[in-house]
Amino acid sequence: MLLEILLIIILGAIALVIFGLVIFEYQYRQRDGNKMELDRGIWEITEYTAQTYKLQGILTAINETKKLDIFLTEIDIEVVLLSKDSLKGITHTVTINSRHPDQNPDQSRLDNYWESYIVKGKHSTEVEVIIEIKGEDLTALQTAWVKAHYVVYGPGGRTPKTRHCIIPLKFPDENAPKHWRSTGQSGNKSRADVLPIRTHLLSPLDSVVEVVQRYVVPQAQAGDIVTIGESPVAIMQGRWMHPSEVKLGWLAKRLCYYFLPTSSLATACGLQVLVDNSGAWQVGYAFIVGAIAKGLFKIPGVFYMLAGEQAKLIDDVTGTLPPYDQFIVLGPANSQAVVDEILAKTGLEAAIVDVNDLKRVAILAATPNATQDILNQALLNNPAGNAAEQTPVVLIRPHSN
Repeated sequence: MLLEILLIIILGAIALVIFGLVIFEYQYRQRDGNKMELDRGIWEITEYTAQTYKLQGILTAINETKKLDIFLTEIDIEVVLLSKDSLKGITHTVTINSRHPDQNPDQSRLDNYWESYIVKGKHSTEVEVIIEIKGEDLTALQTAWVKAHYVVYGPGGRTPKTRHCIIPLKFPDENAPKHWRSTGQSGNKSRADVLPIRTHLLSPLDSVVEVVQRYVVPQAQAGDIVTIGESPVAIMQGRWMHPSEVKLGWLAKRLCYYFLPTSSLATACGLQVLVDNSGAWQVGYAFIVGAIAKGLFKIPGVFYMLAGEQAKLIDDVTGTLPPYDQFIVLGPANSQAVVDEILAKTGLEAAIVDVNDLKRVAILAATPNATQDILNQALLNNPAGNAAEQTPVVLIRPHSN
């Protein structure tokens, strides 16, 4: 009897220890750790001549924890210039300045050294980045890809991170002649004309409405419909990430092998982005049901129907034009709200579309008079192109009956 009581006490003690460890681990997983990010910043071109470009960016480091002190210990700026021509003879310099809320003017350094700084919970600090580009002729430069490498330090240890910023350096001539195209095909009467509109390389520095107002409104008239590709909208919304930012899980690393090599879900990072957006349970369920539907009943596409909207919209690496070809781009968020805002602020009917060279037109969102019938005919031959045309916007002018 005494032995049985002793055994019960020992087992109870073990159960309490295990329960305590589970609770301890659960509490640990709920903690914020090094939850501080550097944003993409506010950038402006302060000098723009044929021989000198000067870019200024203000990047904000935000400590998103409630009470923890997070250290911003290192910052290094890497600049990649993209151009159609050689970069020979083109140089650039980078200046980094701290702009702390409690900083005295005489504390600024001139040697680009970043002194470690503590950011209290729910507080922030700023980093000023000045990039000066020089050369005999800079007009062929297209983009500055700025990689802000930084290190945060705190309860989560030492965590290296990178924030990617894309700054356009070349802008189309808005007064250049515009070339409308007829959409008639195979003897069918054309119901509309289309005008692919070239823009600068779009980035989170832009907003969809501002792009439409700048490039489309001057060419438009009452009754026109403006269409924008889904990837450019997502890029302006900041819905893209470098594969190095993706934390791979068990599910994505195993299931990616079952997708066609041409699919954006055929890599662990591409599939993990879907898992992060839809949830592991939904993706796992969609995979099982989709495999049964395709294997036993020869019904394709069930996975994409069940795995969430992003399953069809994610573009993996190489899916978009440089430098976004190095990133995974999601589909846009709140598409209907975007087109409704375009209509409200410009008076133009609008649609966000996913079009490719395989004569497939998918309409993510549209205003009332941007009907599927007219959009299908106008966009079937993909007037925006599927390469590096940099014409993310197409203006449709329906013919009057």
